[in-house]
Amino acid sequence: MSDYDTNDSMLELYLFESTTLLEQLDEILLQSEHDKNLSQDNINEIFRTMHTIKGSSAMMSFNIIAEVSHKLEDLFFIVRDRGGVDEDYFEVLFDLVLRVSDFLKTEVDKIQQGEALSDEKPPLVDEILNLIAAMKGGAEAAAAKPAAAEAKAPEQAPPAPQPADASAELAEGEHMFRLHVYFTEDCQMENIRAFMLVSKLQTLGEVLRIIPDDLEGNPDAADLIKERGFFCTFVTTLSREEVEENAKTTLSVDTVSFVERLPDEEAQTETDAPKAQDAAQTQPAEAQDTAQTQPAEAPAPKAAPQTQAPKNAADGDKTDHKPTKQNLINVDLNKLDVLMNLVGELVITESMVSGSPDLAGLELENFNKAARQLRKLTDEIQDTVMSVRMMPVATTFQKMRRIVRDMSKQLDKDVELTLEGESTEVDKTIIDAIGDPLMHLVRNAMDHAIESKADRANTSKPTVGSIVLSAQNVGGDILISVSDDGKGLDAEYIIGKARDRGLLVKPESEYSEKEIFNLLMLPGFSTKEQVTEFSGRGVGMDVVKKNIEKIGGTVTIESVKGRGTTVYFKIPLTLAIIASMEIEAGGNTYAIPIVNIRESFKAAESQLLADPDGNEMIMIRGAAYPIIRLHRIFNVAGCIESVVDGILLLVDSGDRLACILADKLLGKHQVVVKPLPSYLNWYDVKSSGIAGCTILGDGSISLILDVPRILTQY
Repeated sequence: MSDYDTNDSMLELYLFESTTLLEQLDEILLQSEHDKNLSQDNINEIFRTMHTIKGSSAMMSFNIIAEVSHKLEDLFFIVRDRGGVDEDYFEVLFDLVLRVSDFLKTEVDKIQQGEALSDEKPPLVDEILNLIAAMKGGAEAAAAKPAAAEAKAPEQAPPAPQPADASAELAEGEHMFRLHVYFTEDCQMENIRAFMLVSKLQTLGEVLRIIPDDLEGNPDAADLIKERGFFCTFVTTLSREEVEENAKTTLSVDTVSFVERLPDEEAQTETDAPKAQDAAQTQPAEAQDTAQTQPAEAPAPKAAPQTQAPKNAADGDKTDHKPTKQNLINVDLNKLDVLMNLVGELVITESMVSGSPDLAGLELENFNKAARQLRKLTDEIQDTVMSVRMMPVATTFQKMRRIVRDMSKQLDKDVELTLEGESTEVDKTIIDAIGDPLMHLVRNAMDHAIESKADRANTSKPTVGSIVLSAQNVGGDILISVSDDGKGLDAEYIIGKARDRGLLVKPESEYSEKEIFNLLMLPGFSTKEQVTEFSGRGVGMDVVKKNIEKIGGTVTIESVKGRGTTVYFKIPLTLAIIASMEIEAGGNTYAIPIVNIRESFKAAESQLLADPDGNEMIMIRGAAYPIIRLHRIFNVAGCIESVVDGILLLVDSGDRLACILADKLLGKHQVVVKPLPSYLNWYDVKSSGIAGCTILGDGSISLILDVPRILTQY
């Protein structure tokens, strides 16, 4: 189907929750496979994940997703019922479930792109059924329907409301609770929220009744829950406090209270059973038989007509909310972009007010005090808004586990992936930009760097190869590295390839090792003799470099032949607001990012020298650095010509350093990065060393220098 509304809020919520659940599923599977153990907690978590996806997909009429997730739910009912996975089926199970995860993610992506879902039953369904039959054993078990197995456990199927006069005795240690639950205001899809709560409670005990009784088929269920709350009767061995805690930790649950009876039970208990026996009501055997013959996806039978919901329990039943997942909300990234732009405009306006020329020479003590307070508040707002956009790199890093796992099997290599610094946070825009480059480097390391089992056996290295993915804060930047202990790079081989392709621009003897490694990032360069399913080191490395440079980062390669290779990404924390040093050259104002500045100083005549080609250099603590004059780059008149009379700023980008000559320093400022007008692309302005622009407090425009490009070109 392709006629769904991709802007519908319910659909957006479905897509977000399904994507999150599938990512969590992959993490559980990969970690369990690595540990060679599928714990009972993980089995229950996978079961709940499939149960939730099945229910929400069925409600959204995504039948193919509901069917596949339902069958996988059946499979994990068998696994849970048997107390785990037999060693004979361990590897087969994980391969199958990961392929199911891929299928579900593909279908969810189709929904996101507005494409039609598959309308034919995938072969995966038969594979799941075959595995269920094999695990149950015997021809008779193979012929049994998985749905029948599902009905044996009330916690798997959607709970069917039971008659109010059920009066079977509770087992020893069991307690019956009647919950009255309200969900957070404006959470939407209250019936889905209730379905998720019931799914969680079913893993902790037995849900006997719910009101409204038909969460999936009743179109008014969400409105009823929003108006009156959600009721359910629940039998468990947990204590009252444990039940309340588990219910409150369910997504979007606001309040949980306990009531003496459900809204429709009062009249029935007066005629059918004494109130004293009400607490001992359980599901009768006849109802269980009915549930076993009822299809798992069918709506539950309707209960007695509803009456007005009772008031909340006494205040004594309520407890203070503890910090839980419900304190998190999902926000559209576009709204955060708008908020960031508004904060940027606020920073600019604050600078315009504080730096107004009308205030020059005036003694305004109260105004200056208020201006300082305003600056403090705007800085705090800016930091807070930037922190909202920050995300840990863990999600992106975890995706690499799947790549290593799949390629290890296909290439028959034993490789272990180690993740370091997963909690490091960067801007959401940066997270989106580094995903593909990281995936490319990991694939290259697996395919080209790590030796085969036979070749590795002939070395002193461990039999299991190693890839390390690391992230750490370095000053105002994030340093991300991908390291392997494979073959390393052969500098002579690389430069020979570059010579054969006519890529060398100077004699071979003048190339340093780093420059040789940088040849790998030239367009189309590859050390791979034959293109295979997986790209070799160098294939597409130019794209990796471009993608990282687009977000203001740099790429550096280090390698030792026979020992391994490390690729470093140095990227900024955020792209929207940066700390910069304002300088003046020829009456024009330029901004240099603080992260690129090492120091500023006045030069002495004795420090100046020239290289054999006549280029200006300056000696600083025994090292010589080139001098770059901005007025020559931008053809600006009226600049200071004497290096001694100006100010030098030592700037760096990766392994490149140089000194930029300025007329004077204007001070450090927080600047809002604005993109250059699109019409300037016709003049290739960015190639001259301009990264963007910003608006100063007096309303004038300052150009932001692209230090890495300037050091590369000049």
